Amino acid sequence: MLRVNDVHLSFGGVKALQGVSFEAKAGEITGVIGPNGAGKTSLFNVISGFYAADKGTVTFGGKDISGLSPNKRAELGMARTFQNIALFRGMTVLDNIKLGSHTRLDATVWSALRYFGSAQKEELALRQDLEERVIDFLEIDHIRKAPITALPYGLQKRVELARAMAMKPKILLLDEPVAGMNREETADMARFILDVQEKFGTTILLVEHDMNLVMDICSHIVVLNFGRQIAQGTPEEILKHPDVIDAYLGQAA
Repeated sequence: MLRVNDVHLSFGGVKALQGVSFEAKAGEITGVIGPNGAGKTSLFNVISGFYAADKGTVTFGGKDISGLSPNKRAELGMARTFQNIALFRGMTVLDNIKLGSHTRLDATVWSALRYFGSAQKEELALRQDLEERVIDFLEIDHIRKAPITALPYGLQKRVELARAMAMKPKILLLDEPVAGMNREETADMARFILDVQEKFGTTILLVEHDMNLVMDICSHIVVLNFGRQIAQGTPEEILKHPDVIDAYLGQAA
């Protein structure tokens, strides 16, 4: 589904990524781990098109997307969440989620402005789809009309996942989906991520510091340290890898 090949990225004299290469297999969950400053979010920004790599390619569904803008990658089926919540705080939960469907709407500007014909039909079909496929699935029907600012942190994270799901993505990039959550919220989010992968067959690539979560739900893990890829493999292989233990996990692992 996704192939990153020899990606390099620099900011002035700082080398954020140096020769990163890996594959995320279709329908599986791949994790990216490493200490702070390892280049994980920079890697996500290259994959999603926010940064242009100095060297290397990103292939999605067999197509080289290295030169495509973020919106073009979204149209191909790539969605992401962010390390810091990026919701529209002046809007309701439902309106935030609906924004994730903009790449799938066909109504013209004029029909949308006047809200008749195809625009009205699309709006009604979109609401029904989101109710059944996203809102009920993520158990957020009780907050659908609530303003984002009224929600606790854990529910805001779930709404951001819902907005990404609204795009019907082929691949979902999750940047620290459980950061700042308590144990109960983390368990809920882990369950939802697994359910998305199992029910919809969505390929998932996630960055996360919670090693229990990563080892429990990922089938393949890539490890970065100071922009370099130092290991990749199954959770069992990563736990035993000497370079990973030395750079990130520590001897207790």
